[in-house]
Amino acid sequence: MSAKNAAQAVTAPQETERRRGLTRLDLRRLGRAALLGAAGGRDRLPDAIEHIAKVHRGHHPRADLDALRRAYVLAEASHRGQFRKSGEPYITHPLAVTLILAELGAETTTLTASLLHDTVEDTDVTLDQVGEQFGEEVRYLVDGVTKLEKVDYGAAAEPETFRKMLVATGNDVRVMSIKLADRLHNMRTLGVMRPEKQARIARVTRDVLIPLAERLGVQALKTELEDLVFAILHPEDYARARELMLEHNSRPDPLEKVADEVRAVLRDAGIAAEVAIRVRHVLSVHRARLKRGGQFGGSEFGRLLVLVGEDADCYAVLGELHTCFTPVIAEFKDFIAAPKFNLYQSLHTAIADRHGAITEVLVRTRQMHRVAEAGVVALGNPYTTADSSDDGERTDPTRPGWLSRLLEWQRDASDPDTFWTALRDELAQDREVTVFSVDGGTIGLPAGATCVDAAYALHGEAAHTCVGARVNGRLASLGTALRDGDTLHLLMAAGSGPSPNWLAHAHTPAARIAISRWLATHPEERTEEEPTAQQGASRPVRTAQQAPAAEPIAVTDRPGAAVRLAGCCTPVPPDAVTGFVIRGGTVAVHRTECPAVARMTSAGRAPQTVRWRTGTPVAGYRVTVRAEALGRPHLLADLTEAISAEGVGILAADVEPPQEQRVRHTYTIELPEPGALSALMRAMRRVPGVYDVYRTQARPMAAARG
Repeated sequence: MSAKNAAQAVTAPQETERRRGLTRLDLRRLGRAALLGAAGGRDRLPDAIEHIAKVHRGHHPRADLDALRRAYVLAEASHRGQFRKSGEPYITHPLAVTLILAELGAETTTLTASLLHDTVEDTDVTLDQVGEQFGEEVRYLVDGVTKLEKVDYGAAAEPETFRKMLVATGNDVRVMSIKLADRLHNMRTLGVMRPEKQARIARVTRDVLIPLAERLGVQALKTELEDLVFAILHPEDYARARELMLEHNSRPDPLEKVADEVRAVLRDAGIAAEVAIRVRHVLSVHRARLKRGGQFGGSEFGRLLVLVGEDADCYAVLGELHTCFTPVIAEFKDFIAAPKFNLYQSLHTAIADRHGAITEVLVRTRQMHRVAEAGVVALGNPYTTADSSDDGERTDPTRPGWLSRLLEWQRDASDPDTFWTALRDELAQDREVTVFSVDGGTIGLPAGATCVDAAYALHGEAAHTCVGARVNGRLASLGTALRDGDTLHLLMAAGSGPSPNWLAHAHTPAARIAISRWLATHPEERTEEEPTAQQGASRPVRTAQQAPAAEPIAVTDRPGAAVRLAGCCTPVPPDAVTGFVIRGGTVAVHRTECPAVARMTSAGRAPQTVRWRTGTPVAGYRVTVRAEALGRPHLLADLTEAISAEGVGILAADVEPPQEQRVRHTYTIELPEPGALSALMRAMRRVPGVYDVYRTQARPMAAARG
């Protein structure tokens, strides 16, 4: 792909901005309006926020706009003289973020905080000033989205900022709404950044912000963020999908005929409904093309959306569709009777015409559609319906179960690396199962969670004494995966404690962190292999005596100490390494960025100086690498072929179940030499569909399966 085409691919999402919000010309006009100030008296609405006010009044006709006027005046004065890297006055950024939220239907307090969201971080305005002028709710929201300083936190600033935002979101979900809108506008204008910085921001957006948008149900932001990330990280695939969409748009849309037929059927049945074509976004088109092996018909570029007034009308529409067309029963899902964990409700079905062409159909009420697009933003101010308890605390009725669970375990993730890794793992789970406990209570757990996870979700650290479980009345191992609707009875025995093998069964960060902390304080329970929170069950690692040269790979200054490479981070030369003494006096060698290093240092264990032995040609280094990809047929075969072509042996492989067409392949490999790792990872990234390859913590794995 030429540099010109790649640049066009990255900037193409600006078309979305033109359709839905401010164009660059609009931003320049707003910038001029901001610099010139508002015309007329001091109480008149400034020109720069007239459009925002009009959109806001469309959702909230009785909204008091005085707070918006005062917030804009303060923000404009505070940011005056500041410019974005694109050259536009900085005030255009909070204006654009506020417009995004206004279009989603956010209430006035959220928009007020959005206009002010960068003032405390980037100007002389203080939180106390914000609170004095706009009240405690606005102060809380602005504080929640204000970043922590790198000067104070160094490399930990980003993960600790996200931790701070998540804790604030636990009390008021509007914090994350503002952050998501802020990231969307920054992603829209990311083209002025260096390519490497674009890629870094895009990866964090993909791994953290997009899953959060999905969990909060803000579909409108999620889909645009996905396309923007896709354009930056995979410009060639993005350009190909765009070409397919442009080719499709140049021809008559076959969905128009189906939409007309559906309208006629519903009109004859006396059902008042709107029928529209819902066009797929770019990444959705790409995923659908991969799923269908490149065979892509016209009806697959979109779906029909049917909007009605009442819940009962949804089922009436479904009955007519299944009567007058041939239903594809396998595609039917009822998310009205059983809503998704992110508030989403709709009926999903698919119908076939007499020629066999299949059309997907979504049926929902207009209110369901608003929530499907805007998620928690559509619910407005959570405090207006919240109950106040005797101690003055309020409960946010919009807080979902996954967020409560995340807030629980993050308190125990003391070091930033453990928190950051655990957060990404938690957000990689996009489904929940509901489990009923005979001890009382119902818990929500991520798909794939086991009895061990349930024990810690129910009992916290008291789960250390769990010795067994009954699932649906039958004895089951603690590693048994729980299914939606299972009934669980945990068996406890005082004085018992977890074994390192429990880490192999723990899928939730709360369970892994609690087990690892217990093992760290009970070293006599550990096996010789020194497992860690991210490693899972203990597994043998290569010792100095096992090296192919029979000579130590790494050496230490500690007299007479044997050296062992840690299995959790699988260090290889020339990785920066440090060591810790484990049972028997052996020095375990870890990569310096391994989370186990921070954990053991914080526990007071003294690091040992270790270094790689030079001048000794050795082979047989074990490394664990993970490939993240969009699922497609033959992906496993293509990846293993790419690995083998580099002369690298695969010792074990694990393929996780697909989540929204995304898959993770984890390989434990044996390198012929340390320098082979970089070439191997480049070769894996060249496999079609693979969007990231990185080293990861070792975990127990089964044989490769496809």
